Amino acid sequence: MYRTELGQLAGQRFAKGHATGNDFVLVADPEAKLELSPEQVAAVCHRRFGIGADGLIRAVPTSLVPGYEEQFLDNPKAYWFMDYRNNDGSIAEMCGNGVRAFAHYLIAEGLISLQVGQSFQIGSRAGVKEITRLADGYAVNLGPWGLIFEQEATERSIDSMVKPRGWEQALPALSITMGNPHTVVALPDAQMLEELDLFQAPEVSPVPVNGTNVEFVVPSEPLIEEDGVAQVQMRVYERGVGETLSCGTGACAAAAAVRYWARSTALINQWAVTVPGGVVGVEFRSNEAGGEDTILSGPADLVARGVIGTE
Repeated sequence: MYRTELGQLAGQRFAKGHATGNDFVLVADPEAKLELSPEQVAAVCHRRFGIGADGLIRAVPTSLVPGYEEQFLDNPKAYWFMDYRNNDGSIAEMCGNGVRAFAHYLIAEGLISLQVGQSFQIGSRAGVKEITRLADGYAVNLGPWGLIFEQEATERSIDSMVKPRGWEQALPALSITMGNPHTVVALPDAQMLEELDLFQAPEVSPVPVNGTNVEFVVPSEPLIEEDGVAQVQMRVYERGVGETLSCGTGACAAAAAVRYWARSTALINQWAVTVPGGVVGVEFRSNEAGGEDTILSGPADLVARGVIGTE
């Protein structure tokens, strides 16, 4: 049954990679011949019957992705498109950890050449993203963040309520867009964060149009360390996946939410977000348009290679 569900993915060369524990199956499709169904992706990503991953990333030329031809014409440097699918096969707009794994994969496959300090662009469903190679990983400019329910957030600093599994009372939250949707909840201490039951999706009201990832965050005390970097801990339930060891855009959303709540005391631009899979950096940086971009940084690794569905 498993081989039947694989369809075109059977016999496809792949690499397995991760970025702070957020893991992916990566495949190259330079001629855009793969037509992936949700069932095929879910079969490959299954933790028991497949390779196992939080998602699948297909490297395909931006010019050959239906609906994104204009993106390439406007940004001809963004040759490769990150076609990201969640563990359940559903399409996601963006994945910050996935971008770093994607960049590492492109370099390892010889699809691009990139030295430390150099940058390149990729296409995605959340727009063109710029990636810089660091000595110990990659930094991704994810662009500006925003408030999903802007009027409510502006009036009350919260706009949603989230009820974790097993809780009788819902908690106030703030919904943030990083090109994909997030709803961030602040908890008072690390023990409460550790004891959260995230085997099922928390109840969110109202739910953003395309669903939402849910981040639970605990700010450090004091929030800002001597080096000027704010410290927070986070766990996440990802839309279409479940709890993951890390979520790059979720880390950015968590930092953005805590920063928004703390804006009356300080505008903090440097953040370290601790997730179960490690630590990622988040920076808020002014851009030429008068707004600010969100920069996510952290490591990425490839751990295996193979062929899907061989005997």
